[in-house]
Amino acid sequence: MNTNSGEFNDPKGQGMPPPYTDTPAGPPPTVVHPYPPVQPVGVAYQQTTGPNVVPVIVGNRAMGPKPSTITCPSCRVDIVTRVEHITSTKTHLFALGLCIVFWPLVCLPYILSSCQNADHYCPNCNAYIGSYKN
Repeated sequence: MNTNSGEFNDPKGQGMPPPYTDTPAGPPPTVVHPYPPVQPVGVAYQQTTGPNVVPVIVGNRAMGPKPSTITCPSCRVDIVTRVEHITSTKTHLFALGLCIVFWPLVCLPYILSSCQNADHYCPNCNAYIGSYKN
């Protein structure tokens, strides 16, 4: 047979491809995941004393409104969390109350971080870790 015609060159002249074996050549390939599995961040709980706040529990550590030192559950690096203060419904209600009582102080809840929720993020991988609800 002509090898330039694009046909299979069969030495026996039967026009059939070589036979396949049922057994694989070696052990099956192993799959290695590039990232370790992510553990759940934790469960938030309600405090029974003090102001009505819900701290975030990561491992055995509660995070408050300030940056916390923890091990990131996503990238497994020891970090100090990056905190972003976000306005909430309570912030708007405080502003509405100040508007009714003394309107020049209406912007105060938007300036004070104590009237806002604190969202914690990993500065290394930017993963969301949890939120401290004020």
